[in-house]
Parts: sequence; structure tokens; C-alpha cells
Amino acid sequence: MAYAPRSGGGGEGGGERRGRRRDNDRNQQQQHGEGDELKDKLVTINRVAKVVKGGRRFSFAALVVVGDQKGRVGWGAGKAREVPEAIRKATERAKKTMIRVPMREGRTLHHDMIGHFGAGRVLLRAAPAGTGIIAGGPMRAVFETLGMGDVVAKCNGTTNPHNMIKATFAALGKVTSPRAVAARRGKKVSDLIGPRKDEGTAVTQEAGGV
Repeated sequence: MAYAPRSGGGGEGGGERRGRRRDNDRNQQQQHGEGDELKDKLVTINRVAKVVKGGRRFSFAALVVVGDQKGRVGWGAGKAREVPEAIRKATERAKKTMIRVPMREGRTLHHDMIGHFGAGRVLLRAAPAGTGIIAGGPMRAVFETLGMGDVVAKCNGTTNPHNMIKATFAALGKVTSPRAVAARRGKKVSDLIGPRKDEGTAVTQEAGGV
């Protein structure tokens, strides 16, 4: 009796394994090609079970944040029957929705901002040099991929990762730089900012001493 060799486990299972292997190879090639530019972080992954005739059918939902650590960041969500495929879908969507956030001195925000989405409310505050990233969970992943080194963030309300991410991006989308405001109003940056408080105090002290 002739023996038919099994190819890759046989049946649909072997085809799925070969498909996952091709996806992994493709993901590795993308990481080697884009690793110097983009950094991705997996925020959360959720397993969903659907009860059907004959048992349960599991699927996975992934939430990923992608950034170049130079002022651009984006987020994406993906669903699939396998974890690597869900992460790949989320990463691709995050790359397509990246936004640019102006930063002061390349390390912190220009001004404080509040973001809302659903029941989520986040407060983002600029911080002096050396403060670091004081934020938890999903917000920390956003700031790390964005390349922001000094920021203080607080979440008031829901702790759902999706709502926290969307509220954070709602706040970051409203951040503006003094240069952009001056250009929009037809003024100089010095006219908007004015002298610093320490400089003004020094001038007052010198005038009093004279």
C-alpha cells in the first residue's frame, strides 16, 4: 500500500502554519527595514471567545502604539484568529494614522492640555528637565514612542486602555507651538512669550539697587 507523506501537518492546519510562517518572515523583514525609524509597543491584547455550535471560537484583539521617537506617533487596533496577525494588523493601522506633535526643546510639551474621549479624561502637563515620564500604562507607551522625555500625565475616569489612548491622542492633537501661533496671528514669537519671570525679577532687582 502506497504511503502518502504528510505535508506540513496536513489539511488546513498545515496551511495555517505555513501562512503564519510567511507572515513572521514578512514581519521580520519589515522590522529590519524599518527598525531604525519606527518603534512599536504592544499596549494590550484581549482574547474574545464566541460560542458557536460545537464549542468556542477564540479571537484576539491587539492595541499597538507606533512612533519614530522624534515627534511622530500613531495608534492602531487589530483583530484576528491568531495573536501575531492581530499585532500585525494593529501595527499597520498605527503607521497609517501617525500624527506630529510639537515639542519644546525636543523633550516636553509647550503647554498643558486636557483630552477627552468617552468616559476617559487625561491631563498632560509640561515638566522641567530631568523629570522623566510620570505616566502609567497606555500613556507611558505613547510618550516613549513619541520621544518625549519629560511629562506628567494623569488619567481621571475610565482606565480602559482604548479610551485612555484615544483621550491622550485627542490632547496631543491640540498641542501647538509658539511659532505656529505667531505665524497664524502675524506676530513674532517674542511678542507672544515675552521675558521670562527670572529675567524680569533680575531686572527689577537691578533697578531697585540703582
